[in-house]
Amino acid sequence: MTATQLPRLELIAPAGTPAALRAAVDAGADAVYAGFQDETNARNFPGLNFTRPELAEGISYAHAHGARLFVAINTYPAAGRIESWRRAVDDAATLGADALILADLGLLDYAARRYPDLRRHLSVQASASTPEAIAFHFRAFGIRRVVLPRVLTLAEVASLTQAVPVETEVFAFGGLCVMAEGRCLLSSYATGQSPNMDGVCSPAGAVRYERRDGEMISRLGRFAINAFADGEPAGYPTLCKGRFAARGKLDYLFEEPTSLNAAGALAELQAAGVRAVKIEGRQRGRAYVTLAVEAFRRAIDAVAAGHPADTAALKSLSEGGRETAGAYRRDWR
Repeated sequence: MTATQLPRLELIAPAGTPAALRAAVDAGADAVYAGFQDETNARNFPGLNFTRPELAEGISYAHAHGARLFVAINTYPAAGRIESWRRAVDDAATLGADALILADLGLLDYAARRYPDLRRHLSVQASASTPEAIAFHFRAFGIRRVVLPRVLTLAEVASLTQAVPVETEVFAFGGLCVMAEGRCLLSSYATGQSPNMDGVCSPAGAVRYERRDGEMISRLGRFAINAFADGEPAGYPTLCKGRFAARGKLDYLFEEPTSLNAAGALAELQAAGVRAVKIEGRQRGRAYVTLAVEAFRRAIDAVAAGHPADTAALKSLSEGGRETAGAYRRDWR
């Protein structure tokens, strides 16, 4: 098939606030993903996410403009406290969500039994990256789509997409994570709050900035994460993207603060049979969402028409002004 004969890639956009949701829809997103204001979603930060009435309004706005709304309920319930997660599933279904993004096996089972007609997408937090794992979730819980981890090459994405009985969705822009999704313990070690169960990585309450010897020091809990010279932008202290001294060298030991940008691989992803590409960034504002969605809308439409994608507008949105194709290309190995 030529690019013009292949199914057009869906564009999935993030929304951490009602304003960002409207911006994503207005900018041309095919679907928006959002979460409730609690620990049931993996972006549980103060000032982000949706109350039930706000989500109801957001779903109505999306549907009125031809877009869909996916609800992320993608953390893992603590033992004995599953009620909040089940309530989130119930409320998302009642409010008219178009799909649930789930990771926990118990919640997948609950949603499949209670709401069999509501689409279930397997979250990247489930870290399913083999045909066997994905096929299991399809047989057991009827998932319709899997969000693939950001550790696969384009060839691996293509091979996996052809081998599984469900749609595949991949991240195309935004933050990278050095850990296998759904398995991070670094933030838990530093702050006592788990990204996988509390839904918050490097929580703001644990962040401190202080001046010392002419430098700006960023801290997370009791750890100094980075030191910035005067005039150097002081980034947010995410533990895996900090500079540490080891073997006499000061460097980024886990991962440098760069953003994923796979816009240049859209034609290959479409040819591989990938159904949707996703922008990361529910913690970002509506200006970021607008610019990122508009740029990807143009790029996807260009690729669908058989033209090269123009990705220049995305450079200014990358973390620290630096970007990478990540594991898709693996030219960093």
